[in-house]
Amino acid sequence: MAKHKNSHKLNNKLIYRDTQKIIRTQSHVMQVFKFGGTSVGTPERMKDVCKLITDDGTPKIVVLSAMSGTTNSLVEIADYVRKGNPEGAGIIITHLRRKYRAHIPELYATEEMRQCTRQLIDNIFLDIHDLCSLKFSDSIEKEILSKGELISTNMVTNYLKEQHVKAVLIPALEYMKIDRNGEPDMHYIREHLKHQLNANPGYDIYITQGFICRNAAGEVDNLQRGGSDYTATLIGASIRAEEVQIWTDIDGMHNNDPRFVEGTTPVRQLNFEESAELAYFGAKILHPTCIQPARIAGVPVRLKNTMDPFAPGTIINNEMQEGTIKAVAAKDHITAIKIVSSRMLLASGFLCKVFSIFDKYKTPIDMITTSEVGVSVTIDKTSRLAAIVERLKKIGTVQVDHEMCIICVVGDLRSENTGFETVATEALRDVPLRMISYGGSNHNISFLISMDDKQRALQALQDTIFAKSE
Repeated sequence: MAKHKNSHKLNNKLIYRDTQKIIRTQSHVMQVFKFGGTSVGTPERMKDVCKLITDDGTPKIVVLSAMSGTTNSLVEIADYVRKGNPEGAGIIITHLRRKYRAHIPELYATEEMRQCTRQLIDNIFLDIHDLCSLKFSDSIEKEILSKGELISTNMVTNYLKEQHVKAVLIPALEYMKIDRNGEPDMHYIREHLKHQLNANPGYDIYITQGFICRNAAGEVDNLQRGGSDYTATLIGASIRAEEVQIWTDIDGMHNNDPRFVEGTTPVRQLNFEESAELAYFGAKILHPTCIQPARIAGVPVRLKNTMDPFAPGTIINNEMQEGTIKAVAAKDHITAIKIVSSRMLLASGFLCKVFSIFDKYKTPIDMITTSEVGVSVTIDKTSRLAAIVERLKKIGTVQVDHEMCIICVVGDLRSENTGFETVATEALRDVPLRMISYGGSNHNISFLISMDDKQRALQALQDTIFAKSE
């Protein structure tokens, strides 16, 4: 049995030939810190972030998301513009502008900086108003969405300056670029980021925006998969950072989902491949695409908690802990499709026909199992399910099962490490198994079960695998 994944792979441009060119500031290799919207969601949290990034005195590039809730409001504004209702957009704009202006007295101590920031925010919202008066397009929407990151980064930079920190804002739109395929243009990013850093020497903190970029046409765009996390790892790879730290409101990665399972423990280290598997199958961790730049450049990524900054978090690197199961993850709301056909027997083109149908409707496949007369696959994107089933019925009998769940066990599962698959299947002996996928990866064995059985399956694996490993 093998597993197939429709995963995006970065271009070979990510292979760095000149490993000696490391950007240094004040004789230190820089770190990259990324903070999400929750971490900068209030003036108080902004202050906490600023204290955190300046405490150790080392130079950093700091990637910031928009304040929590802002992007949703900007999406709503863009939606009103799409529907030809600028008045509706104007109401949201006014509300959001007032919200930001109310934060200013809480964040800044001096009237000079308060006035400076008010003017900056007012100018950004004037830009949003102007965009709303234009004919709607995808590029207009993306430009509206970019304003959240522009506001948060300017606010934090101004606060750092008021605190006499040597901080400067380097605009992401000056160096972050995607190509015509929507993939990062690594040569452009590396060279233009280097230019930005060289043009601003001697600073301790470099603030920049996550998520936003320019496309091949020079328009404002975004990084899609992984957003600000992707920005951080692309920067880290470009400058060969000492470490990329992703700061969120959770304490790293646990070996199971603590929302459903008792007795979980933190995972202190993951291999890049293990991390990608866990992320793909539902763990609250970096998007699989975000891992790739750091993995290829050999830059460690550490997951940290802003609410508990002294906790060690989880480090992701190229090291492999042999013979160890690291974690269990679950991916919900899966649809399983079984295609049975007597014509499949010895038919070399049968699988090609099946996969071409999913390709036609741009629907990725997660798991695959085969037999002599049939094939079962799973999908999580069901918008084109009806059309897919209709086409599949022309080549076989089709059975569809909804509300399924993929449980994956991740660790060092190379074939020479015998016994782990037995332990996993034995743990699930009382759980009805719809599919098992093993052998497609050295790091993952996956089980398809009903969502009704999810909690007891996760708990059984926790009690069996990790109790056994302790």
